[in-house]
Amino acid sequence: MPLLTFTDRGIYCERADVYIDPWKPVDRALLTHGHADHSRWGNKYYLTTRTAAPVINYRLGDIKIETVEFGEVKTINGVKFSFHPAGHIIGSAQIRVEYKGEIWVASGDYKLEDDGLSEAYEPIKCQHFITESTFGLPVYRWVPQEEVFADINDWWRANKEDGKVSVITAYALGKAQRLLEGLDPEIGTIYTHGAIENTNEVIRAQGIKLNDTVRVTKDVNKKDYPGNIVMATPGAVGQPWMKKFGQARVGAASGWMTLRGARRRRGADRGFVLSDHCDWPALLEAIALTEANNIYVTHGYTAIFSKHLRGLGLNAVELETEYEGELAEIESKAEPSESAENAGK
Repeated sequence: MPLLTFTDRGIYCERADVYIDPWKPVDRALLTHGHADHSRWGNKYYLTTRTAAPVINYRLGDIKIETVEFGEVKTINGVKFSFHPAGHIIGSAQIRVEYKGEIWVASGDYKLEDDGLSEAYEPIKCQHFITESTFGLPVYRWVPQEEVFADINDWWRANKEDGKVSVITAYALGKAQRLLEGLDPEIGTIYTHGAIENTNEVIRAQGIKLNDTVRVTKDVNKKDYPGNIVMATPGAVGQPWMKKFGQARVGAASGWMTLRGARRRRGADRGFVLSDHCDWPALLEAIALTEANNIYVTHGYTAIFSKHLRGLGLNAVELETEYEGELAEIESKAEPSESAENAGK
């Protein structure tokens, strides 16, 4: 039997009796990161990285959680587990699993571009590599993030000159903090939706410095918003919460902005192509760096990407899982504070 198997509860290591990012409740769960499709409530015991744990605790509530440092080896019934940077969001990890020379890596979600905020991606050599394919089509090719941030800041400046409020959407964990660090605070004030600010507070409490922000509340004078920028969750667009900003201009930052029509579907005037996942070339590069011959594709364009990998001579298979990649992060259910915020408080 292989060291890891794929079950109806998640990725399972029978010898250690643990699951990686399970989507149904289990006794022991090893989590790659805190996004909702990878960290779910109901497990008896959690293990994750020290920097991922605070947000997971915030999102899941009263849970029994243990942490490890990146690179630290934890041995369970002879199986060696270690967590290595995935570069996706703060604290995100790939989980390396080794037993008697057999090595697997479950990558969770990952990106190769160093955003300066998340721990930078670390390639891990293995025989078996479990990968996403959220953007596993040749059409998805990112430009350097510096160029995207320059475009966003230019858009904000132009809106300011027109006396408009700029609203840019981002999921509360990961993309929001990355955008926050890319915004130029010299242009004006950065306001935040409550769900985003709650996450910012958890991250700041870890000693991680972020640009200054002001929470959107009913106490802020509506006249203070024009010329400034508001970071909102995608779910807030079109809700009563938005009325306080008047005729705002809405931007959306996502890898999906590559596709025609995606901006319109997300209620945005302007789309910026920025993703916390790999594009097509980076996916192929990451797989090559592992030197693995056996590739397991868990979510995204699984059929097309697996077929391409087989054409390269790799043993690639597609798997049915409940991971959703950036779609889950953009269209996720409300954060604990978000329902009240969207109600227009």
